[in-house]
Amino acid sequence: LVQLVESGGGSVQAGGSLRLSCVYSEFYYYMAWFRQSPGKEREGVAVIGLGEERYADSVTGRFTISRDEDKDILWLQMNNLKPEDTAMYYCAASDTSGRDLTPSKYAHWGQGTQVTVSS
Repeated sequence: LVQLVESGGGSVQAGGSLRLSCVYSEFYYYMAWFRQSPGKEREGVAVIGLGEERYADSVTGRFTISRDEDKDILWLQMNNLKPEDTAMYYCAASDTSGRDLTPSKYAHWGQGTQVTVSS
């Protein structure tokens, strides 16, 4: 059973930073972060795999995705947070997604960690 467990969410003021972590039980070529706010569709934030990264335009320059393949940990460093970054953040895994940030390309998901940014 593949397990992905996120942590690191919380409440911060605008301009602050958070670092999300995702511990996973199996290696997958592509690991990604998604987020979802109430009433909105799940959107891709960032993906990493095979030496490549891709970011959503809304987070480029503020968020950084990284992973430690020896320790099976995925991170998302989030700086200069904005109220519109408020969402439940999920990590996801795939062997076939490539740099695609479409949720349906990912077969394995964590339970999510809440990020709340106040103005």
